[in-house]
Amino acid sequence: MKRFDHNHYNPRLKEFARELRTESVSKAEKYIWKGLLSRKQTGERFLRQRSIYNFIVDFFAPEIGLIIEIDGNSHLNKGEYDRYREDKLISLGYTLIRFTEGDVINNLDVVSERVRHVIHVLRSATPLDLPSRGEADCSFPP
Repeated sequence: MKRFDHNHYNPRLKEFARELRTESVSKAEKYIWKGLLSRKQTGERFLRQRSIYNFIVDFFAPEIGLIIEIDGNSHLNKGEYDRYREDKLISLGYTLIRFTEGDVINNLDVVSERVRHVIHVLRSATPLDLPSRGEADCSFPP
């Protein structure tokens, strides 16, 4: 399993990430942090509001290179930027899964199941199994 020791950490974003952790936490981010992303529940250590490259991601599991993004209202008009950001993070070797705030608040059990599934796949995969890491399909049925 590939370990993400370097994590493309950007120290220039450290203070901004700290502010986001303390001042700008959405209800959905609180739900997923307290209800799902503990090491006890997932077996992985997750970091909140972590800087990677020139971006700050919502949640990051450094051992397996998994990024979880929660899209709230601030993402409504950022489609092109979000796509650029995703493409860059994926090109650096990370796996990214995305949920809406509504998914997290209204369907935490389903979100939890999907996150655990992706963690299981990443843990059990060899580098040959993952020729191109990337965005996991976590869309909800209409």
